[in-house]
Amino acid sequence: MLLVKLLIERTARSLDRPFSYLYDGKDTIVAGVRVLVEFNHKTVVGYVVSVEKTNKTGEELSKETGFTYKFIEKVLDHTPLLSKQLMALATRMSSYYLAPHIAILQTMLPLSLRPRMVSLRGPKVAYDVFLFASNQNEEGLTPKQKELLRYIINNPEVNKRDLKSPSIIKKLIELGRIQEIRKEKRRYKLPSYPVNDKPELTRAQKEVVDEFINSKDQIYLLEGVTGSGKTEVYLALAEYYLAQNKTVLMLVPEIALTPMMVAMFLARYDKQVAVLHSELTPAEKYDEYRRIAQKKCKIVVGTRSAIFAPLTNLGLIILDEEHSDSYKQDQMPTYHARTVAIFRSEIEGAKVLLGSATPALESKARAAKNVYHQLNLAERINKKELPKTAIINMLDYRNIDSKSLVFSKQLLNSLRETLNRNEQAILLINRRGYATYITCRSCGHVFRCPNDQTTLTYHMSDNMLKCHHCDHVEEMSTICPACGSTQIRKTGYGTELVDREVKKFFPSARTLRLDSDSAKERSRIAKTVEAFRKQEADILIGTQMIAKGHDFPLVTLVGIVNADLGLLVPSYKSSERTFQLITQAVGRSGRANRCGEAIIQTNLPQHYAITLGAKQDYHEFFNQELIVRSLAQNPPFTYLIKLTLKSKSESTVERVTTQLAIELATKLNDNASIIGPSLPFIFYERNTYARYILIKYRDYEIVKATLEKTLMPLIAKSDFQVIIDVDAEDV
Repeated sequence: MLLVKLLIERTARSLDRPFSYLYDGKDTIVAGVRVLVEFNHKTVVGYVVSVEKTNKTGEELSKETGFTYKFIEKVLDHTPLLSKQLMALATRMSSYYLAPHIAILQTMLPLSLRPRMVSLRGPKVAYDVFLFASNQNEEGLTPKQKELLRYIINNPEVNKRDLKSPSIIKKLIELGRIQEIRKEKRRYKLPSYPVNDKPELTRAQKEVVDEFINSKDQIYLLEGVTGSGKTEVYLALAEYYLAQNKTVLMLVPEIALTPMMVAMFLARYDKQVAVLHSELTPAEKYDEYRRIAQKKCKIVVGTRSAIFAPLTNLGLIILDEEHSDSYKQDQMPTYHARTVAIFRSEIEGAKVLLGSATPALESKARAAKNVYHQLNLAERINKKELPKTAIINMLDYRNIDSKSLVFSKQLLNSLRETLNRNEQAILLINRRGYATYITCRSCGHVFRCPNDQTTLTYHMSDNMLKCHHCDHVEEMSTICPACGSTQIRKTGYGTELVDREVKKFFPSARTLRLDSDSAKERSRIAKTVEAFRKQEADILIGTQMIAKGHDFPLVTLVGIVNADLGLLVPSYKSSERTFQLITQAVGRSGRANRCGEAIIQTNLPQHYAITLGAKQDYHEFFNQELIVRSLAQNPPFTYLIKLTLKSKSESTVERVTTQLAIELATKLNDNASIIGPSLPFIFYERNTYARYILIKYRDYEIVKATLEKTLMPLIAKSDFQVIIDVDAEDV
């Protein structure tokens, strides 16, 4: 008899503890496998965390504990789904992020392997059936049978599905002339790239590589200006660790960047590379995950969730563009890939390399205090000059082109000159859609989302109004629902309108658009990026996904259409994100042997995030932003936890959140500052009201202990949802 402790699939915090079951079946059962059990009169999936032998019967155990034990119904796995190291990582994440342990495990595993009932219907291993000749004797065969047998003899590994003679195949198998072999099918096909010779590192790159290898520190921050060759450093370090029989995890922030990084690693390391990102289908991700777990590759390239790739003997974790907010998950568990990478490196003895031209202020501050080991690439490859930049004040009517809704005279002129030179341009507008604000001229009615009351955006491509915060979509109305007027006005603009304006001024120019609307089709991102790289278009128009990490040799102009959009976001990181976006976007220009130019249009031409972003002066921005953060006591001077409470009743959520804020302020006293309750940016969604409290602190253990004791009564209430965001950013 086995006494088994397991976590059930429900993510409610009130159920975040092991439950005990008995097992007396024939299957082997160990920690790390999934099982089926009855829980609250329903069959659910459990994840085994410990197994203990016992000589006692269920009745004897029940008498001792006063608890009636149920038996496990079925064992679903033969071997543990996660290594001991990844299980330790899950435990640490659960503790740090105050998230249910089972929620962490479900995040770490691909759909088909998650401890959830719905996952049992997920993709399974797919097989191809191949035929081979086991007996070449043709005696007694018909001409058709002989023909097929000879074909199989002359063509090794004939796929059964490619043949059109099922009855003949069946007969040849019965006669013992041919046999079937099943081979696991890989549903994700890596693109094929010729294996390239590695270029010789520059002196600066070699110094960085040598310093990284020879130092005994664990976490490194590589600060390198755009175009300085950080990727070649990544490739060189990967080569070193592969030679040490170690594995390498390479993270990028955006799906759009994955194809380029995959191409570079494949060109250097061929079939040793696996890929994990959300654009893969569940079946493809399942295949790649199993391939990694089976040690069939040594390098994984992927986005945020690839931090959980089941690599063994891990030597190196790289986060490219480490400053990107894409590394932070905004749903439970609200983990940050950078933090998890550090946790994993401590558990597995690996090194972490954080790379960026514009490091997160928290990372730079830790490097300044020698918590991280600072590495630098201060110049572009071959000492290429940074692009020339111009800041255009869009409040000055002299800069406005009267025929354009979005372009200044300067940007139009530069676009014209770029096209005349047969060079390429990138236009960045960090907002998708055609018009971002739809109102009635007669009564002032604003078209809002019924789910969260945010303004709807008009998309001309399908004549729809869409909410960019939820999935709500509705037909564009020509009549005001409030007063019946037909005087509907569209204001604001996004990528669609910019695309339309380009075609108006430059009808012969070939354009591509890349945003989350145009990239809905699977693989569209990779196809669009590759098409632009192959110079199949003259102008690429898009949101922030086009600003980071790309290397387009023929791009000599970057136009940032509205540089101050990010400054309007209510977040302590708005200036930092604006500076980073401008710096990264400007860095796409003039990366080969041609001079680059950047035009930055803005209504706030004197803001330091814009002026310093144009200069790519990270160090001055760091100094100025640090002063602002210090005055407000925001990170890196404090840590942040955001507590969001949601309820169907607005008065109730206001009352309870106020009481919670008072209670936390009393208990934490001088150990933390409590701010709020406050209204979130989206305070009403799907008939649910929300309020949040912000906790600023320096000693996490004190705050954590207080939260665990204080929040449990609220968590136990079914009419409340409590969301805990440790290391919050969007505040």
